[in-house]
Amino acid sequence: MVLHTIDWIIIVVSLLICFVPALFFGKRSGKSTSEFFGSGQAVPWWLAGISMVATTFSSDTPNLVTNFVRTQGVAGNWQWWAFTLTGVSTVFFFARLWRRSGVLTDLEFYEVRYSGTAASAVRGFRAVYLGLFFNCIIMASVNLAACKIANVLFGLPRWQTLVAIGVLNVVFAAHSGLWGVLVIDMIQFFIKMTAVIGAAYFAVNLPQVGGLTGLVEKLSNRPGPGGLNYLNMLPDFTNNWDMAMAIFIIPLSVQWWTVWYPGAEPGGGSYIAQRMLASKSEKDSLGGTLFFNLAHYVLRPWPWILVGLASIIIYPELKDIRTAFPNVDPALIGHDIAYPAMLVFLPIGWMGLMVGGLIAANSSTILTHLNWGASYLVHDFYRRFMRKGETEKHYVMAGRLATVGLFLLSSSLVFVLETAQDNFNIMLQVGAGTGLLYLLRWFWWRITAWCEIVAMASSFGISIVFLILHKSGVQIGTHRELLVTIAFTTVCWLITAYVGPETDRSALVQFYLKVKPFGPGWTAIRIAAGVSEAQAAEYSKEDNIPLATLGWVAGTIVIWAGLFTVGNFLYGRMETAYMLLGVLLVSGGVLISVTKRYWR
Repeated sequence: MVLHTIDWIIIVVSLLICFVPALFFGKRSGKSTSEFFGSGQAVPWWLAGISMVATTFSSDTPNLVTNFVRTQGVAGNWQWWAFTLTGVSTVFFFARLWRRSGVLTDLEFYEVRYSGTAASAVRGFRAVYLGLFFNCIIMASVNLAACKIANVLFGLPRWQTLVAIGVLNVVFAAHSGLWGVLVIDMIQFFIKMTAVIGAAYFAVNLPQVGGLTGLVEKLSNRPGPGGLNYLNMLPDFTNNWDMAMAIFIIPLSVQWWTVWYPGAEPGGGSYIAQRMLASKSEKDSLGGTLFFNLAHYVLRPWPWILVGLASIIIYPELKDIRTAFPNVDPALIGHDIAYPAMLVFLPIGWMGLMVGGLIAANSSTILTHLNWGASYLVHDFYRRFMRKGETEKHYVMAGRLATVGLFLLSSSLVFVLETAQDNFNIMLQVGAGTGLLYLLRWFWWRITAWCEIVAMASSFGISIVFLILHKSGVQIGTHRELLVTIAFTTVCWLITAYVGPETDRSALVQFYLKVKPFGPGWTAIRIAAGVSEAQAAEYSKEDNIPLATLGWVAGTIVIWAGLFTVGNFLYGRMETAYMLLGVLLVSGGVLISVTKRYWR
């Protein structure tokens, strides 16, 4: 691909617009770890929400969605659409609880909720497990996508791409802290959305595709493997039950509440919790998380999906991509590479905007993960267990050094991973079975730090077993492996809850009085705290569980109705689109009413 002068100008301008404002936050972020990792808990809801959306809008996401569309049709996206249930439940049931806990990171929560050596151990273990191991896998997946895009578009080898994005991301993450990340996210979001909408427009209007009408007509008459209809938004339950089970039934019935996945954690966590904790009030925490879920599931998917569908017409098989790009590294070829392969059709000017948007997509995610991971390693491990009592400037410097180290380690993993969907499956597998625990720890006093340790160890252990089986040529099926991992992990931590050491009662009482969790699971602790039923009822009025449940249901319907309204309009299925639009308007009215009452 050849970039023209106008393309280079647009790239430079977009980068300057994104990154220069962040330079002004270096001094403020350097004051303390509270500013560097938590923005002084002064973030408004709209900035928190946009930052969450921008972070999940990474350079590997279009590749992943394209992989789903080409191998499983549009319905394959239910593997992440099902997490709508998780995200909206966080809005109405958990955002306020997180904000009340008053912690800087979600790992600090462990020594508020639990007690003794086990609480310290789980905080330290998860700081390294998530901040280093898991976080580096995520960043490696994002950077692998960047390497594939750069290799297709410009013929760059992996190491050159990693050096380029490493210098940009590490410098700004280390200098500006979370404030800089938030500001960069806000600007990058609009650049990225403009770029991907443009990519979808030009892909669909290629002569070989023939516009939306031609796209629908051609793919309706071109079934995929096993008779797959690429356009269907629901899987085929009659002819391909295994696929329907893997991409729809399991995600909706089990996966959303049992699997810990970054950005869609049951009960909230990782950088979503970081943004909630950085919000300036409970109202801002709730509003930001609600905005994130609406934008994440309704606003963004269809531009990616349209490019993925168009790629099936342009490059029906992987061999067609190999033929079109003979100089691409064969190790990078996969269905996920079809997205960057479609970008070669962009006209002058739009190509520059897309390159700028792709850099923005990579940076918004990597910057967040560098800051989030460094917060775990410094605040929850180094400061807590290795060097207590140092100055704030010392810990900020440690955070900056951790930022550099995280990028270097994650970059080494780029040479090990293969495709976006493989990485997605790895993360689901490792987090399987722990989600229910992360939900119940807010509502049941018997959940202990040992439960968390056992859950992480068991899910990781059985994932290693399955990995060894794969290397030996034994293929069980991703959804079957997921169910086995969930069942095994859940049984392990439930047994621990009943037979393992209990959390100290005084710690539970303090947690109850501070956070005011609701439900019968805290009855014994409420009595120990000397709180009457009448007082507990007053506490619960702040949360209003029936109202929160109505908000959860209405919010979920709004997101799915909005998602499929857009899809049916694009397909030209007007009757279905208008019917879904009616559902969207009614459920939207309910959601607005509930949110107003809930905020009060």
